[in-house]
Amino acid sequence: MMRPIIQLFGQVLAPIAYQFHQALDNPRSMQISVQREICDRLIASEYGKALGIRSVADWQRVPIVDYDALAPWIGDPAQHCKGKQISLTPEPILFYEKTSGSSGAVKWIPYTQSLRRSFSQMFCVWSHDLIVHGPRFSTGKLYACISPQLNASNSNSLQDDLDYLDGWLRWLLRPWLVMPEGLNHLRDPQLFKHQLALALLQAEKLEIISVWSPSFLDVLLKYIQENQELLQAELREKMSGDACGGLRLRLQLLSEDHIPWTQLWSNLKLISCWDSANAADQAKGLKSQFPGVLVQGKGLLATEAPMTIPLIAAQGYVPILDQVFFEFEDDIGSLHGLHELITGKEYTIILSQKGGLYRYRIGDRIRVTHYYRQTPCLEFLGRQQAVSDLVGEKLHEAFVHDALTRINLQGNNFKSLVPVAHPPHYVLLLDAAQQTPEIIAQQLDHVLSESYHYERARSLGQLAPPQVIIYNQISEVLALHRVRTGSIWGGIKHPILATSPMSIELLQELKQ
Repeated sequence: MMRPIIQLFGQVLAPIAYQFHQALDNPRSMQISVQREICDRLIASEYGKALGIRSVADWQRVPIVDYDALAPWIGDPAQHCKGKQISLTPEPILFYEKTSGSSGAVKWIPYTQSLRRSFSQMFCVWSHDLIVHGPRFSTGKLYACISPQLNASNSNSLQDDLDYLDGWLRWLLRPWLVMPEGLNHLRDPQLFKHQLALALLQAEKLEIISVWSPSFLDVLLKYIQENQELLQAELREKMSGDACGGLRLRLQLLSEDHIPWTQLWSNLKLISCWDSANAADQAKGLKSQFPGVLVQGKGLLATEAPMTIPLIAAQGYVPILDQVFFEFEDDIGSLHGLHELITGKEYTIILSQKGGLYRYRIGDRIRVTHYYRQTPCLEFLGRQQAVSDLVGEKLHEAFVHDALTRINLQGNNFKSLVPVAHPPHYVLLLDAAQQTPEIIAQQLDHVLSESYHYERARSLGQLAPPQVIIYNQISEVLALHRVRTGSIWGGIKHPILATSPMSIELLQELKQ
């Protein structure tokens, strides 16, 4: 049994967890300390010198920025050599990680050793909480997929999901991982799903599944269900002698019309995934498919920084207050410190982290649910206005506007791209068009696929192909629907990108 080793791992993590919990008792003091540490890095950087920042007293002179404002300081990742410095931080850059930008398809986030240590600290606190307060883990076998690389990646980007963590953690965790060698280097989505399905089907002792979007796991389960015979045939080839008795049972389970997932992975105790905002319904779906398994939300975790983590004792998501300096903007533009937040109020996050992002408007909106010890717990509500994010695709209004312009739609006075939750996909609403809906839908899918996260979601099957509905009275139908749901007709706006999923009832009404 691996239980004693898991408990020993928990003891190794205990000092880190203890320091974090101490910080929760005095968030103001900890945030002041983190701000000073980050400001010292800013002062030593070319960016800080250009701003004339000489001490933390100058902090308010640091502009609040988005990625596009920092892009000239980040430089070109393609021309970057590992270990070289950039203008934002005096610390060498280990690699760049790719995510979606606000006005373009891609943005590159520089990673330093200090930023990686922030992710490691977060992981240690989370792991310790699960070992102490979570399910009784006995095998420790873990599948962790953060971002499958389905496109040719920059050589300085992550080559393995464990690259987010410090070296000692990577060394400790590798024996526990269920991860076929070379899986994250596969470029073909079907081959990726196939090889991953084979690996998980053989992982009889699998105890933890960690993914970002719950739709990723849902897509994989559907792939297994739809390819039962092919997977069975390949698994039979791996059987040899009595040692595969467990595999024989799993082959029987795999042959059922509705695969009993909790029997297939009888040791599974935890699924970690997004469960807020647009991912809430998908997470509930996993809970129904895996009764008795803890489906735990990840909290607010982005490529740019770790922001919140779930703590079982807190019954909510606590901020990573010892690694990230937080400022919160309310609806009238006033800024507040972490210790000043009011329960029930909503805010937008502005963060400063240890990798070179200072007063960075990340675009995430939160609500304060309650306080744990002396620290507010934060619920992720979704992206700031003009961002749609069903399964992690992060489509921004500026990008969608540019994409629709490039399709060169003609003869219409109304166009709006609207997300649909079941199944996750997008519908382009038009009042008129010169081309057929099918042709426009193909063009739309092509231009939207220039967004890194959209293309990946489409490749993995997390997003179905987009649809196009052309109806000359579409604006009136939408307006009447909004009036029926409580909107004032004169105040109704139809954005080029809707951020809330369309109801199935309204979609069916438009299709009639």
